[in-house]
Amino acid sequence: MRRIGIDVGGSTLRVGEVDVASGTLAGPVDAIPMPTGARPDDVLKALAASPVLRAGEGPVGLAFPSVAQHGVARTAANVDRSWIDLDVAAAFTRLTGRPTVFVNDADAAGLAEVRFGAGRALLAEAAAGGPPASRIMVLTFGTGIGTALFLDGRLWPNAELGHLMLPGVTDTDGEGWAAASVRTRLALDWFGWTRRVNDYLRELHRLLWPDVFIVGGAVSEHAGEWVPLLECRARVVPAVLRGHAGVVGAALAAADEPRSAA
Repeated sequence: MRRIGIDVGGSTLRVGEVDVASGTLAGPVDAIPMPTGARPDDVLKALAASPVLRAGEGPVGLAFPSVAQHGVARTAANVDRSWIDLDVAAAFTRLTGRPTVFVNDADAAGLAEVRFGAGRALLAEAAAGGPPASRIMVLTFGTGIGTALFLDGRLWPNAELGHLMLPGVTDTDGEGWAAASVRTRLALDWFGWTRRVNDYLRELHRLLWPDVFIVGGAVSEHAGEWVPLLECRARVVPAVLRGHAGVVGAALAAADEPRSAA
């Protein structure tokens, strides 16, 4: 079975068809620049015009940087504030005629990693008597920081822990301190940036005590350069699906919950 997955990022919209039985892409991903202003009408119309979307059929999964509650965007991170309280699922269904499942972008990436990526390997290892992996946190470092919490493979949705305040940091939250965009903005090397990421991991661990952190996002392609620099009492492993995790996870959400939002 195939489903269309959409991942809305801070600068790029990605649309792909996914074989949800294997978690693999069924063709090329359509990468669309974020329309100026990131307003709802412009973004949804750009997505609806994607050749990949138009060639597919069935329910669509739409992953978005927002608390996604029953099809409605409750927050707006790095996009126009007019998204707040918009029934995005219903709006996209009206535009495309396709049932739409609306999910938080980090939750989508987490679903993909736990079902087909690093999380699946961790759970299998634990089931065979290896290190415990019942409490997994998936972190995506990009324009902001996305967080997805899993207990025994089950998701607790909309964990907005990128906005956690860190001890000694008073002028910004966790993602303002340690997102990948901060590394770019401050021209930090990997060592300088991971010192900030370690501050963030330390506070997450102090509060939640996960068994494993799976780390990915926009910097996944360079995991070999920065993941070994991380210091944490929990295991830290790199994400496997990297830049495609959001598309794959959105498609999985559409397959798991194929309802019309209209």
